[in-house]
Amino acid sequence: MSALRLLLPGNAVVGDLDDDRADAVQALADLYAYPDPLPAAGWVRANMVTTLDGSATGADGLSGTIGGAADKAVFRALRGLADVVLVGAGTARDEGYRRPQPQDGFAERRLAAGQKECAALAVVTRSGRLPTEHDLFAPEVPSLVVTCAAADVEGLRARVGRDRVIVAGEDDVDPLLAAAQLAARGMRRILLEGGPTLLGRFEEAGRLDELCLTLSPVLVAGGGPRIATGSTARLRLRAAHLIECDGVLLGRWLVQPG
Repeated sequence: MSALRLLLPGNAVVGDLDDDRADAVQALADLYAYPDPLPAAGWVRANMVTTLDGSATGADGLSGTIGGAADKAVFRALRGLADVVLVGAGTARDEGYRRPQPQDGFAERRLAAGQKECAALAVVTRSGRLPTEHDLFAPEVPSLVVTCAAADVEGLRARVGRDRVIVAGEDDVDPLLAAAQLAARGMRRILLEGGPTLLGRFEEAGRLDELCLTLSPVLVAGGGPRIATGSTARLRLRAAHLIECDGVLLGRWLVQPG
């Protein structure tokens, strides 16, 4: 049985992915609910997965192969709650990103929160090079580009639309400006899905409110990346909850002030 067992705080069964997956995902959504009221500057939540030996990818170089059913259930819940999914262009290419779709069972929840039917996608690129797969930037798809002034901004605007390009920084994308501009557009529930470089930049800037981390019970060795890379960051977090399912640990960690 794929029971989701709450280990911290307390001890309880959250749901079961075999018996009733839909109810289990809704129970996860309750656990992962954003703060109410939301900060005016928005709330930045990262969602990452790692192996026991610290790799953010499997032997194939992809994160999707180390997650499993429990990780996918949390993934669905987090996307069902978010206003915008923020991802680096390299990760979007490598992982074969498609535009977010409405999550089953979230329509009423999103309507009550004043949200659109599904999260938008915002792709971060310093170079201006965008993924070309899956029509992520087709005219009818409300995807955004977050870039810097050093990129070919006018070329990006010509490709995806003037109002869909956010310039946040001069020579590189500034996490503080990026989050502020998304929040100013009404996208205050920000879900950062990687990759490690982008997460490292947000950590360095101190613009991370929480980390949702899946710890997969596998060892892959090799030279896989950590969940965050780049300059040193100094953030302390506390556990909000910890769930176990078939040996997979699903944690939510809140960044502490100071």
